[in-house]
Amino acid sequence: MKPPSCCAHEGKKKRIDFLLWGSFLVVASAYLVYWLYPQIIANISAFQMFCGAVFELMNTMWWGIAIGVITVGVLAKIPREFVVSILGRNCGFGGIFRATLGGVLLDLCSHGILMVAAKLYERGASTGQVMAFLIASPWNSFSLTIILVALIGLPWTLGFIALSMVIAVISGLIFERLTNKGLLPANPHKVDLPEGFRFWHEAKTRLKQTKFTLRLIGDMFWQGVLDSRMVIRWILFGVILAGLIRAFIDTGQFQTFFGPTLAGLGLTVIVATILEVCSEGSTPVAADILTRAKAPGNSFAFLMTGVATDYTEIMVLKDATKSWKVSLFLPLITVPQILVIAWIMNVFGV
Repeated sequence: MKPPSCCAHEGKKKRIDFLLWGSFLVVASAYLVYWLYPQIIANISAFQMFCGAVFELMNTMWWGIAIGVITVGVLAKIPREFVVSILGRNCGFGGIFRATLGGVLLDLCSHGILMVAAKLYERGASTGQVMAFLIASPWNSFSLTIILVALIGLPWTLGFIALSMVIAVISGLIFERLTNKGLLPANPHKVDLPEGFRFWHEAKTRLKQTKFTLRLIGDMFWQGVLDSRMVIRWILFGVILAGLIRAFIDTGQFQTFFGPTLAGLGLTVIVATILEVCSEGSTPVAADILTRAKAPGNSFAFLMTGVATDYTEIMVLKDATKSWKVSLFLPLITVPQILVIAWIMNVFGV
């Protein structure tokens, strides 16, 4: 399959992606300074905090980004009809639920998952399926689930997972309904399965025809890098913003106000919206809100609102779907559900 071109017309001069390369230079410089020359910035507290935040975030999320790139490269080699067959031919409850389950089971951080979601959209998944996949997945990876169990216990962890799946399925179905009514644009990459298509038979046939060579593996990785640039640019930009926030705003001060009240819930949503962190970074904070502030609803809202209002995610969705409408409907549809569930948890969960 021909890789997507970054140019609209062949021969047209390529434009430099200033956001990508500018963000990369800032992140790389801050990381190297903190790693190699920490003594230089020891007396500049704000700059030290910024470089330290960049260093910590990149060390935390690099594996998710790497796995995301590899997964995108593999998906690029998989014919679209296979992706559609796995997620379901009909974009009803079954297809939405399969996408939700796939998001829960896929062991990736919130930044790595964005690459996979964008590629799923390009491979023909419906808007509702992509949204359900995104909403269910960012903090529900196996590794983070184990961490959350250790921090808040098994009952609360299972409850958080179940409730996030409920929101993902409901949101996915709403997106499907809005798309069917023409209020949101449909996926232009939608693929109709050939008559009599059988997944396992076709998969075995294709695998027998494929020769796994070093060149093929290298091509898949490089294709993953190329296709992931759209997401990586916003990840790097998000790291810069998160570093600035950590440098000038003490997150610990906010935690004292995260009590199980409407004001505490409102503040939690505001902070989760502003504070751009990877899922690994949000999990300990959310656990602290539950155990110290005794606010399970706020803890759940912190995890979920960070996903629903994450500007990196919104911008990636906008670039992937070519629609501001689709990306902005993500918080519009999910945040009210999160607030209602969080309030109920605070009232009855203590």
